[in-house]
Amino acid sequence: MTINNFRFDQEGLNRFFGPLEAKIMNILWNANEMSIKEVQHQLENEKPINFNTVMTVMNRLVDKNILTKRLERRTSLFKPLKSKEDFINHQSKKLTENLLDEFGGLVVNHMLDSLKDVDDHLLQKLEYKLQQLKKDRK
Repeated sequence: MTINNFRFDQEGLNRFFGPLEAKIMNILWNANEMSIKEVQHQLENEKPINFNTVMTVMNRLVDKNILTKRLERRTSLFKPLKSKEDFINHQSKKLTENLLDEFGGLVVNHMLDSLKDVDDHLLQKLEYKLQQLKKDRK
């Protein structure tokens, strides 16, 4: 599962999904498995939304391998293929790999420049990882 349209100008899940997709994913990550009607009901806490709109978006998320769908009696139940944490970890790793492949050391320099205000614990983790990389290369 790879998201092809990363949106730099957005925040959070909206970087990976459209606004409605992100809301649906948050609902499902919190509930694990739901029907379209149940998701629609949750979304309507904010504003009215058409059942067919929710159904279309959820089925597209199935087509993108983000959700799975199973039939129970006459109701389709949807659930995320990965946890939210696993999804974000996978997507951020792919994004980093793509940036490194395309721009190499420039990306590393920019990442290091961004570390000016991080806590000491993160810096210690980075130092440890660098030491491990050096050991593995020998």
